[in-house]
Amino acid sequence: MNKENNTLDDKKYNKLIVVLSVAIPVVVAILFGVKIDAELPVFLPPIYASVNALTAFVLVLAFIAIQNKKVKLHEKLMKFAIGLSVLFLVMYVAYHMTSDSTKYGGEGFIRVLYYFILITHILMSIVVIPFVLITYVRAITNNIEKHRKIAKITFPLWLYVAVSGVVVFMMISPYY
Repeated sequence: MNKENNTLDDKKYNKLIVVLSVAIPVVVAILFGVKIDAELPVFLPPIYASVNALTAFVLVLAFIAIQNKKVKLHEKLMKFAIGLSVLFLVMYVAYHMTSDSTKYGGEGFIRVLYYFILITHILMSIVVIPFVLITYVRAITNNIEKHRKIAKITFPLWLYVAVSGVVVFMMISPYY
């Protein structure tokens, strides 16, 4: 497949990427306003924090795999990481639709640090969506040169989101 075909293949996904990149944060924001009077059978925050930790681990394994030219393993790990991120999002929304938000109780510098990490985590979780989608599309359309270029941006952003999610959970967990 030549570069022109790769670009055409990429472009056919652009509308879907734009729609998902806008729709996901908008739907999540809307669902945060929806409260369901239901009690979940499990307490989700430690579970979805664990999913975030696993996502970070899988991302690092995928990075190591591609560095060692294990393309098929890299591909499987990246699909797994995407699946984990979707699972996280579903659990996160389910928790916030059925539970009141927990107030952070720390004071002083630690409070400032918590809100800095939380705000950057939220903003980067929105920003990373189109990066992940574009990176994935460039891989599945075999546009490897462009895939590598954007993956160099996507990987640290996604890793930050996964790790900072765990940090936010650990910082707020004493206040649940």
